[in-house]
Amino acid sequence: MRVLLVEDHLQLAESVAQALKSTGLTVDVLHDGVAADLALSSEEYAVAVLDVGLPRMDGFEVLARLRARGKTLPVLMLTARSDVKDRVHGLNLGADDYLAKPFELTELEARVKALLRRSVLGGERQQRCGGLIYDLDTRRFTLDDELLTLTSREQAVLEALIARPGRVMSKEQLAAQVFGLDEEASPDAIEIYVHRLRKKLDGHAVAIVTFRGLGYLLENRNA
Repeated sequence: MRVLLVEDHLQLAESVAQALKSTGLTVDVLHDGVAADLALSSEEYAVAVLDVGLPRMDGFEVLARLRARGKTLPVLMLTARSDVKDRVHGLNLGADDYLAKPFELTELEARVKALLRRSVLGGERQQRCGGLIYDLDTRRFTLDDELLTLTSREQAVLEALIARPGRVMSKEQLAAQVFGLDEEASPDAIEIYVHRLRKKLDGHAVAIVTFRGLGYLLENRNA
């Protein structure tokens, strides 16, 4: 799953990004509000972590523009401001959570995980398709009670498919979930990851079905 982190303090941004990446997330890091507004209008994310005090456009304005576009993306605001009015203002604009600086990285990870549960799994800790179960807390898949070993790219593709039951996802949509801003998003590479996943799912009731010209769907054949 893909997270946008917008923080102008470079050292803090690096620390937060590494902490989130260590949990298996794909993290795009930006350092100003204008770049953040552009990314949020053109890219797909599961959660945004947005600092309030950004150059060029502050976090409040970025959030207001996001909500004005009708996007319900969960947003965690970071702030060094202790004024309650600022926090209330952010929440009124549509922020989902607030975290005051300085903070522990473990707390930020927990808050991001909670927002991911809400946005990706509808508040549940697990998503299942037949014998395939995804646990958001551990970021692990099990298949018929056996741990499924996946590469990071395979994991990202399967996470995207299981989070959207009954929905066909195009190669372009999957690529947007798998590749970060600093990587070349290759829809053709998705075919390779799907092929590998099919081998690992072979012999089980769960399968990735191709809809020619449209994309892929995760299906429980015993349903």
